[in-house]
Amino acid sequence: MPKIELPKDVRDAAAKALSRYLKDELDVEVTGFDAVFLLDFITETLGPQFYNQALADAQSLLGQKIDELGEALWQLEQTPPKR
Repeated sequence: MPKIELPKDVRDAAAKALSRYLKDELDVEVTGFDAVFLLDFITETLGPQFYNQALADAQSLLGQKIDELGEALWQLEQTPPKR
């Protein structure tokens, strides 16, 4: 599986959100590079699990849509005239 890499602006926003959460909920100061390093750790350890679940969800949804399309095509079938 390829490494999960977030765009810089997304990564920075996520690190700031993580920093705010830790301060507000746990009264723990984690800012700057420490917040980025923590985010990197979380991304590397938990990211693949979320990624895999997203793939499974997408595969399930795609399967449902393919079934719906097959049903719609089946409904378009015409019976030949009887002779």
